[in-house]
Amino acid sequence: MSGMPAMNLSEGAVDFIDEAYMFGLLAGKKPDAVRIREIISKSLAKTALSVEETAELLLADTPELIEEIFAAARELKKNVYGNRIVLFAPLYIGNKCVNDCSYCAFKRSNTAAIRRTLNEKEIREQVECLENKGHKRLILVFGEHNAYDPEFIAKSVRTVYETKAGHGEIRRVNINAAPLDHEGYAIVKASGIGTYQIFHETYHHETYARLHPENTRKSDYLYRLDGLSRAFEAGCDDVGLGVLFGLADWKFEVLGLVTHALYLQQRYNVGPHTISFPRLKSASGVDIDESLLVNDEDFKRIIAILRLAVPYTGLILTARESGEIRRACMSFGVSQIDAGSRIELGGYTEAGDAQVMEREQFKLGDVRSLDEVMGELMNDGYVPSFCTSCYRIGRTGEHFMEFSIPGFIKEFCTPNALMTLEEYLIDYASPETRMIGEKLIAEELAGFPEGDIKQDVLLRLQEIREGRNRDHYF
Repeated sequence: MSGMPAMNLSEGAVDFIDEAYMFGLLAGKKPDAVRIREIISKSLAKTALSVEETAELLLADTPELIEEIFAAARELKKNVYGNRIVLFAPLYIGNKCVNDCSYCAFKRSNTAAIRRTLNEKEIREQVECLENKGHKRLILVFGEHNAYDPEFIAKSVRTVYETKAGHGEIRRVNINAAPLDHEGYAIVKASGIGTYQIFHETYHHETYARLHPENTRKSDYLYRLDGLSRAFEAGCDDVGLGVLFGLADWKFEVLGLVTHALYLQQRYNVGPHTISFPRLKSASGVDIDESLLVNDEDFKRIIAILRLAVPYTGLILTARESGEIRRACMSFGVSQIDAGSRIELGGYTEAGDAQVMEREQFKLGDVRSLDEVMGELMNDGYVPSFCTSCYRIGRTGEHFMEFSIPGFIKEFCTPNALMTLEEYLIDYASPETRMIGEKLIAEELAGFPEGDIKQDVLLRLQEIREGRNRDHYF
């Protein structure tokens, strides 16, 4: 399939990215410390910031104010998410693509790319390998191509859920794929997915047009911008946003993300469940304009400001980044990471230690094993979580927003994290990681108030250790 998509937009679809207004905000007067503290106070009260308030945080560039923003982001992260870090793994299903995005190794003009689509047997082999390492949450990644229609995506999801290895199982499958029409979203939703994620790549219109040639599907800015609106109308109430930083001005892109999040919140009563903020990386067949690349310090500001702007939205920091950067960014905003990732097609069973650039979309910065990442997280005082209870109980969309109140972490998130961590320690952890983990669980339980919740968690942990039951959740 090539060319433009059939015009199938959401009701009242509109291009809500007002570039002139957003750049006007960024050209405004720099706020003083009093104003920044007013904005921070609003965020710490767990209220989403406006685009105007976000712009003021972006304009605050003195070392003192930047540090106040980081400190506030750390406090907010702790209050909303505690010390949990949710873990997942990407699974690339197919890299055929009709688009020709200049920054992507999967672009159709890259003749060096090795094209492949996993069949059902190969998907099962990849999933078994991931399960045998301890993964419970996957995101399936698809190129944009006729072969990857909604029926194929839904079938792939069902194959993942049906595949079991020992005590292993995948309990939640999220999707990163092209925007669909209403019927397509409904088909994929019926397969039992969690989040449907679409990266707009860049909200800057001229840059978007330059990077996505006219004779490709992705060239239709409005169709892609409207993609998550159609998903909501089709019943997908759990969606994810993202841009690729390094294509346009990073401050403008932050405002784009916040504008999109607020638009969804105002129109559907639900903001995005996650926001991703990958940086442009080296890739096969790609020439990078280094003038727009985001340095480490500005990247950290992006994360801290997004944390304050959208308090209840999960922030995903992927293995594109080095282990050092991920470790540094964990405390002030990040709530989800991937670990043990391979992004070559078939990479979990076929690739060695070295990355194969012709088989992957971009170069990874952190290729450590899941067990290594788990050990480092716990040594740093984080509780790794494979929890999927909100999806399975139905606490998504508006229901999730209702539950995202003080007490949510103590009552649901931390107990679920500890139980899924115990499963990992019993079934998959190295002896060293298990020792670190059991000590961490004991410390966390010691901080629980006495009462029914603590006793219930203790009972369920004992059942997991004795092998009587595993999949516990509240």
